[in-house]
Parts: sequence; C-alpha cells; structure tokens
Amino acid sequence: MNAKVRRVVSIVPSLTEAVALSAPGLLVGATDWCTHPADLDVVRVKGTKNPDVGAIVALRPDLVVANQEENRLPDLDALRAAGVPVYVTDVRTLDGAFTSLARMLAACGLDRPPWLEDAERAWSAVPEPLVRRRAVVPIWRRPWMAVGRDTFTGALLARLGVDNVLGGDPERYPRFDPAALPEHDLVVLPDEPYRFAADDGPEAFPGVPSVLVSGRLLTWYGPSLAAAAAELPALLGP
Repeated sequence: MNAKVRRVVSIVPSLTEAVALSAPGLLVGATDWCTHPADLDVVRVKGTKNPDVGAIVALRPDLVVANQEENRLPDLDALRAAGVPVYVTDVRTLDGAFTSLARMLAACGLDRPPWLEDAERAWSAVPEPLVRRRAVVPIWRRPWMAVGRDTFTGALLARLGVDNVLGGDPERYPRFDPAALPEHDLVVLPDEPYRFAADDGPEAFPGVPSVLVSGRLLTWYGPSLAAAAAELPALLGP
C-alpha cells in the first residue's frame, strides 16, 4: 500500500465495495447507499448526489474516489477547494470497467486484487451470444426513464446479446412513453434506482416478456462483476 494513502472516502457504492474488499481498513467514509460489503463500518457522508462535503473534509482523507456520472462536479470542486485530492473514474464499457478499477485502486496505492482478476476471467469465459434480443431498460417511472446511449449498463447487456433499443437516443437516460417504444422483445427491470417488482413494472409492457434483475449485477462495476457474468446470461438469454 502507498504510504501516502492511508485514509480513503468513497462516494460511489461500486467503488466503496472495490476498495473495501481490496484493502480492509483503508476506507474511513462512504455514502448512505454503500451497502456492500454488508459489514462495512465507516462514517456515512450522505448520498452520491448530495455528499456532506464538510463531513468528508473532517475525516481528513488522503483521497476521495468518485465517478463522473454518479457525482456532481460542484461537490468535487468543493472538495478540491478544501484541499482534498479527488480521483474521478469514468466507466462506460465492460473492458473500461476493468481498466478504470485497476487505475483507481492504484491511485489508492493498491495492487491489482484477486477479485478483479476473477471478474475478468469470468467475463472472458462468457460465450458470444448466438441470438440477439432487443430490450428496453427502465430505471424509473413517474416519469418513465430508461438507459440510453453510452452507458456501462448498455455495454454489459450488449456483451450478453441484448441490444438497447434506446441506445441511439441523444440522452444517456431519456424519458419515454411505454406505448411509443421502438420494436423490442424484452424488458429488463432492475431493482435500483427504482425498485421494480413483479407487480410494479411488467404490467406497463403488455405482450412483452419482462425480466427482473438485480441492479447491482446490472449497473455496479466492482466485485459484483464476477457474479454478473455467472448469473445474467441465464436470466437474459433467449
């Protein structure tokens, strides 16, 4: 471990899990939404979109790890203005996740951990899909919003043979009307950020098969990547 980095605050759940499993004891702060590992015992600093900058500064971190999409620039600028170093990841593809995670952990002074090697091997072993499907991936309702262009989730699904029908939308997370979607043969409903359920979501897409999936497997980049490679192909395959 780099002697210069002894105290880390993470304001992204995926990165929290990655750091906590790679170097137990290095994390001193995380968001209220950082649920993994389950036994994580650190100071909570509110959410990804509204972190308590003062509380983070008070923890005297050597580094704060963040994400370009998950966190707001004004909060990151406020941390930097207070003299806190901030490392910002930008994860939009599956291969990019492996590279970005390795670089983030290196910034924390850590070597490439076994779980990251396991995740890469797991995804390398996933066979190329023989049949492709066309899906919509809602993330919210009232209003309806879905995964759009240039996202990690879209890239992960594409690797599994599931093409996002809203992947060409100008917005990364566009609003949509369930009755006016492009042709599709699958609806993928994660349990976060909106907690879709068997009785809350599928009924809006009559005649189209819906699959309920763990949002952690679909949207998190970190130790959950290995489980995603093992579980998602069977859930989303034809």
